[in-house]
Amino acid sequence: MSSEVVSDLIAPNNGSSNDSVLRRSANFEPSLWGDYFLSYPINTVLDDMVRKQLEEQREEVRRMLEAAEKCSEKLSLIDSIQRLGLSYHFEGEINEILEHMQNDSCNLDDDEDIYIVALRFRLLRQQGYSVSCEIFNRFTNENGDFKESMVKDQRGILSLYQASHLGMNGENILDKALAFTTTHLQAIAMDASSPFAEEAKYSLKWPIYKAVPRFTARNHISLYDKDPLKNNVLLSFAKLDFNALQKLYKKELAEVSRWLKDQKLMENLSFARNRVVECYFWALGVFYEPKYSYARSILVKNIIFISFLDDMYDVYATLDELQLFTDAIERWDINAIDKLPHYMKFLYQAILDAYRDVEQDIDEDNNILSFGLDCAKAAMKRQCRVYLAEAKWFYEGYVPTMEEYMEIATISASYHLFAASSFLGMGDVVSKEVLEWAKSDPIMLSASGDIGRLMNDIVSHEFEQERGDVASAVECYMKQYGVSEEEAVVELEKQVIKAWKDVTEDYMKSNKFPNAILSCVINVNRLSDFFYKEEDGYTFPNGEIKRFITSMLKDPVPF
Repeated sequence: MSSEVVSDLIAPNNGSSNDSVLRRSANFEPSLWGDYFLSYPINTVLDDMVRKQLEEQREEVRRMLEAAEKCSEKLSLIDSIQRLGLSYHFEGEINEILEHMQNDSCNLDDDEDIYIVALRFRLLRQQGYSVSCEIFNRFTNENGDFKESMVKDQRGILSLYQASHLGMNGENILDKALAFTTTHLQAIAMDASSPFAEEAKYSLKWPIYKAVPRFTARNHISLYDKDPLKNNVLLSFAKLDFNALQKLYKKELAEVSRWLKDQKLMENLSFARNRVVECYFWALGVFYEPKYSYARSILVKNIIFISFLDDMYDVYATLDELQLFTDAIERWDINAIDKLPHYMKFLYQAILDAYRDVEQDIDEDNNILSFGLDCAKAAMKRQCRVYLAEAKWFYEGYVPTMEEYMEIATISASYHLFAASSFLGMGDVVSKEVLEWAKSDPIMLSASGDIGRLMNDIVSHEFEQERGDVASAVECYMKQYGVSEEEAVVELEKQVIKAWKDVTEDYMKSNKFPNAILSCVINVNRLSDFFYKEEDGYTFPNGEIKRFITSMLKDPVPF
């Protein structure tokens, strides 16, 4: 009965015992984790011996980067460092090496090796450098198809597959590369005798560019451990670093769990999903580096707020109550709380308090962060406005056109708010120009909203329609074009592919901004792919999401 949808007369928790209203309830599944992370000691510190080992091994890996001479050697080492989750230690060194390669100061020594050519292409594009896809023409025949002789090079097929995901609009050769390599990787994944079978199977589901880097690092550590050519120093450093960061993440999760409990939000909004662990996991996917601990603390609270707001606007509150709450958010004044129903007061208070805390942390002379805070507040207000617009559609029984729907739903996907709140805690990397860019709704952000909304709708629309909810993109497309559900889903999946290309293209054009900023936006897309690839992993996390959380936040890497 966990997913049964009910609609019944429920006494509203607003202080009136005589009143009753018709409310919907989704009967969401309870948290999988209970108070498990709440009990983690927040004063945990790293052992001095571990600190010393980390420092020694970090310096040894740095020397390895400096000692690498051949371009192919440098590329392979950078790839391993990035996939093992260690790149944040060597950002300067990696940038310098890739910049030299982009400027052709380092000639590619294996220009007929598809593994190296594709690896160079992927690493440069991932870093925001412009590199032409025409370099792959040498691997095609007179008909423009990839040569079948390449099939024998399984490592090369994997490398080309990973590179093909960084395609932009009009790059047909990368579309061909993706189709070609996918077919052959499926065969490799089924071949138990292939040394690349496990990696092929994983990559088909989680290609590097579209996967959340920190989440896949754990899997790559296991794969790398089995590699007969592995570097033991690099492997040991990856394991030590992963476990050290896991302790930091547990501490942060314990802190936000205590904060949520102190706010009494779950007690007073029991109709909503209790997903504090999943919310933190989402924030961790945006930026995992230790230096962004404060930024994560800001972002995770905003994600929690969005989760409560989403369930309140979509399921529980009446339209009149939602109008009151939206008006109160627009006022952004604690005195507006008096007009709200009892259960809404706790959420409204928590939102204003959280933003006030950030404001108190900002130096009075820091005009950039003050402007950033204003941008985040504006994003929260807009979020509630579009939630209200969707609620009105539901109560009116209105099915909008796709154009009407996406204009609202791209914002309600919350990614504009996530970007605005993420930047608040990132320090000097955030400039006035960055904030103005984010505020202008750039293609990277709008396309991210498209990806998040469409992927969410594809996997969750059936459950949401059963409980009673505004028409999703699936229903809107079906009505507007007179097609079946299956046909609508196929078309929306094509739009997701197109949106990814738009994101990549705009990323390449936005390289005047720090990569740390742009990576946050791309990571939000990756999180959509992660949570909504095959099911609504946020609403129903007892599956792949639980496995990832267990490996990331619960179980250390064994030595």
